[in-house]
Amino acid sequence: MEKKLKSWQGWLLFIAAMLVVFGLGMLASSILNRRAEIASVFNNKKTEIIGLESRNEVFANNYPREYQTWKQTADTTFRSKHNSSQAVDVLAERPNMVILWAGYAFSKDYTTPRGHMHAVEDVTRTLRTGAPMTDKDGPQPATCWACKSPDVPRMMGILGVDSFYHRKWGALGAEIVNPIGCADCHEPENMNLQISRPALREAFERQGKDITKATHQEMRSLVCAQCHVEYYFKGEGKYLTFPWDKGMTVEDMEKYYDEAEFTDYVHALSKAPILKAQHPDYEIAQLGIHGQRGVACADCHMPYKSEGGVKFSDHHIQSPLAKIDRTCLVCHRESEETLRNNVYERQEKVFETRGRLEEELAKAHIEAKFAWEKGATEAQMKPVLALIRQAQWRWDFSVASHGASFHAPQEVQRMLSHGVDRALQARLANAKILAKLGFNGDVPMPDISTKAKAQKYIGLDMNAEHQAKDKFMKEIVPQWLQKAKSENKIVAAN
Repeated sequence: MEKKLKSWQGWLLFIAAMLVVFGLGMLASSILNRRAEIASVFNNKKTEIIGLESRNEVFANNYPREYQTWKQTADTTFRSKHNSSQAVDVLAERPNMVILWAGYAFSKDYTTPRGHMHAVEDVTRTLRTGAPMTDKDGPQPATCWACKSPDVPRMMGILGVDSFYHRKWGALGAEIVNPIGCADCHEPENMNLQISRPALREAFERQGKDITKATHQEMRSLVCAQCHVEYYFKGEGKYLTFPWDKGMTVEDMEKYYDEAEFTDYVHALSKAPILKAQHPDYEIAQLGIHGQRGVACADCHMPYKSEGGVKFSDHHIQSPLAKIDRTCLVCHRESEETLRNNVYERQEKVFETRGRLEEELAKAHIEAKFAWEKGATEAQMKPVLALIRQAQWRWDFSVASHGASFHAPQEVQRMLSHGVDRALQARLANAKILAKLGFNGDVPMPDISTKAKAQKYIGLDMNAEHQAKDKFMKEIVPQWLQKAKSENKIVAAN
């Protein structure tokens, strides 16, 4: 006798079958769309490109849609509640950060990043790169160019990777002239996604991973991970290195740095050995729900677009909030307003804790300075400085990452709350030291309510900094551009 399925079992099988069919349909659609995109690209090639071509304009005839949308990264009009495409003076908005970075170049100048089209211009103009009048001057190594231009892999090929890093930043000003563009992420001959920076390949190798086995979807994040990561300049050669050997969490990298006895700078006030986070976007994104579900950076920051029956990736890389209809709404079914407010809600909560930590850290640095002045010994201060280092590392790791409060809000809140805890522990330990030294009152706090006041307090001569930079921009940078144009390194001045 045949066994009949119960009604609910039949419905269950039906629903399961429909889900399988839907999944296969989506997969087929994705494959067909991808093939259509590739076919469209190669059927319309007009210029033969051989070898590493760093001039982005050369790609325009072959890939006009991608090129035109890439040019739109020059647009700085978009602004959301907490982030924008504009160069916002963060130190002016949050003067406590000047105190946190006392003794480091970021205390002079820190603005929010603009689009990729501005990469070379912005790193040239920032006070952090100084005012090198010769190729031997300057505070920064050539490693600071590493993520700013497709000219970087070109010059690494000419000079060798080690030699590239070991030079001064100013020595390559006439060579690194094209902003972040095509050859940074694509093989020029066939436009396959590629890893053009050795640091990422090397980080994978040290972890026992083969980056050549990455899927296309993984590569849609890994090409971004070449630059949007935490890194440091290793050794005297200033070799660009990703500290991933022990893992990608804030604690994993802290352990790596501690064992390597690495410090980015010694704080000018507290004398704490500080770690400066760069922009661990990739690492934090992988810890959030989208990263865990396999959503790639390009899915949200470079959504597909259709024009004239052709589907292509939008190369106007910016906040997904600028085009919610093509980003969030591809997967989510809420309204644009709801989704936007969800992002703002997460950001607000993170910013609240962030502000608290910045205040506590600034006080911790100032109080540690006071303890040194009162005669504290290195042995007494060592545990205080260790706590300050830990607190500031968690703060910087959280706030230096672009979009961290959205990518992984729970992880960021965890890091910031641990930072607050350590900052308070540092202040308490410092107070006990002061008590032993006979001081039981409140440490006097300076007026650091503005960027100018905070910079003056830590001993910066900002007039001299700006004068030197102005001279450099007027006398040296035009020489760089003239030389680049005369050697056909650029198609147009950037």
